Amino acid sequence: MMFAKREEIQQALQNNWQEAVTERIYVALVEGRVARAEGTVSSWLKESKTLKMYSSPYPNDGQHAVTHYRTLEAKSQLSLLEVRLETGRKNQIRVHMQDIGHPVVGDKKYGARSKVLGRLGLHARVLAFIHPSTGERLRFETDIPKAFVNALKD
Repeated sequence: MMFAKREEIQQALQNNWQEAVTERIYVALVEGRVARAEGTVSSWLKESKTLKMYSSPYPNDGQHAVTHYRTLEAKSQLSLLEVRLETGRKNQIRVHMQDIGHPVVGDKKYGARSKVLGRLGLHARVLAFIHPSTGERLRFETDIPKAFVNALKD
């Protein structure tokens, strides 16, 4: 979550978000052991009448979305992934993890069956962007939540 101190900065960031953001990294705790240690998911995302996002089977049908992932740790029932967004679409990570057969833990809407965390297994880890008035590159990073790491130990 991000807050701007001044309204004009908030507006500048909102109006140019895709251009201002230089880095977005998440960690996702997903169901199952992801077969490929790293990969890229690319699809066209659309929203259903029930407001659920999904990957369209047709090229150019929706908004193009690209997600890169790599496995940080895995066991048979769970994998901890680092997820880098090339694009930033609504529920992009959740849809793409479902697409590869490994829904985000706790994400019933997108196919998850486990509730090992008691919350959604998705955490924004890094956000970097260009400040709209100073031009300075700002980068904020958080630790991987302990609950994600502990879930892999059980």
